[in-house]
Amino acid sequence: MSAPANRRINVMLVTVDQWPGNLLGVAGHPVAQTPTLDQLARNAVRYTRAYSECPICIPARRTLMTGTATRTHGDRVFGTTTPMPDHLPTLAQCFRDAGYQAYAVGKLHVYPPRDRIGFDDVALAEEGRPHLGAVDDYDIFLAEQGFVGQQFAGGMNNNNYMHRPWHLPESCHATNWLTQAMCRTIKRRDPKRPAFWYLSYNHPHPPLAPLSHYMEFYRQFEPPAALEAAWSRDPEELPFTLKMCRNYWRTLPAPALREARRAFYALCTHIDHQFRLVLGTLREEGLLDDTAIFFTADHGEMLGDFGLYAKRLFYEGSSGIPCMLMGPLGDPRTLPGTVDARLVDLADVMPTLLDLAHLPVPGTVEGLPMLGTERREILCGDCLENNGATRMAHDGRHKLIWYPAGNRVQIFDLAADPTELQDLAADPAHRAIRARLSAALVQAAWGTDHEKGWVQGGVLTGFDPGPYVPFPDRSWSGQRGLHFPPPPALAEDKMVGFPQ
Repeated sequence: MSAPANRRINVMLVTVDQWPGNLLGVAGHPVAQTPTLDQLARNAVRYTRAYSECPICIPARRTLMTGTATRTHGDRVFGTTTPMPDHLPTLAQCFRDAGYQAYAVGKLHVYPPRDRIGFDDVALAEEGRPHLGAVDDYDIFLAEQGFVGQQFAGGMNNNNYMHRPWHLPESCHATNWLTQAMCRTIKRRDPKRPAFWYLSYNHPHPPLAPLSHYMEFYRQFEPPAALEAAWSRDPEELPFTLKMCRNYWRTLPAPALREARRAFYALCTHIDHQFRLVLGTLREEGLLDDTAIFFTADHGEMLGDFGLYAKRLFYEGSSGIPCMLMGPLGDPRTLPGTVDARLVDLADVMPTLLDLAHLPVPGTVEGLPMLGTERREILCGDCLENNGATRMAHDGRHKLIWYPAGNRVQIFDLAADPTELQDLAADPAHRAIRARLSAALVQAAWGTDHEKGWVQGGVLTGFDPGPYVPFPDRSWSGQRGLHFPPPPALAEDKMVGFPQ
């Protein structure tokens, strides 16, 4: 039996950027210190088979905010200048239509950048993208503190794994600013109306520039070694897509990777500690017991496993995400400490939160309420439409990954092999599983999959990309520069920080 339908709860959705699903103490990570999120999990339902169905920032956030898959919202390639579809109601708009005040703090990753996508207002932090047409609120804040254009003056990069301590005062770190902005937003609420709050932290996405004391804190721990597998050892035998990734992000020596992991974990723990202030503000304002809190990420991070980095892949590190929902006090649908292993994805967030608040779910939504009885048998994912394209079909135990370039397939049994060390694609015992999951990908194919002939006659055929010819990265991984005066709007739709 659920809570009364006339109970007007507040809803807070919290996302982090590029945070793997297993990087939580409660998930058994041997090093990561996440006491706040661990406690949230003990008060929540935690979903252990949660995935980003398109593990790149912009498509993932379009799915999160519309409850639809890529073939419906139209982007699986990081469309920097692709507007949000007008015909799809957003999560924010649904709450506003129901009388909620709806406010966002952090990264929206929409175009144009000041599109509020249904929110009453947005305090924006877009990781330094003024060339898209707007100086965001975080950059304005830095200017007001006397650090105009200095967000990237430390020389770190948004798309690689060099690291150094944060170069400005602690109060100027993006994680602190986002936290303060959300706490002020809560305090400035209309007390007569329920609220939908969206808090979107930029990190642990690079640049890896943590506060120095968090980096020093992690020197007491030895980060786990990167995963290695027989299928990943010979660079010449890798799928074409992975050769691209290995060329773009050269494998770090073990000592350098240990330090990069410390810096990454430091960013995570910083968020964990700052999020405590948000919870404390809700508690002191008398709102915590009547507020549902959903915590997740847009995608994960490979962080050197199998010699791979960043996202846009369907291994657990990249596509697996943290996912937990703490309901309002006493709601029997969200019993504290529940662990749920059903397959869930970002499209499920919108119907879950609307259902939890007893609000109607638009007919355009394709996700499933996570608190309902309906389960998906197979979860499909798709990412990119070029030589880097990859697709996934997952039945809750077995995962098939398909690389159209070269028509390569991998299969992993996550029950027996949760770290994906053994590729079973050539195993005759898994022939039926391969056929069933391949058929699911054929059925899910759309757009360029058919137009370029990657799927023909009900079969995954892929294409021959030719030999891989590596070349140097002339963009320096999309390195930012001095942002005063703001950089001109050159090549707004050009993707940077991507393997070629």
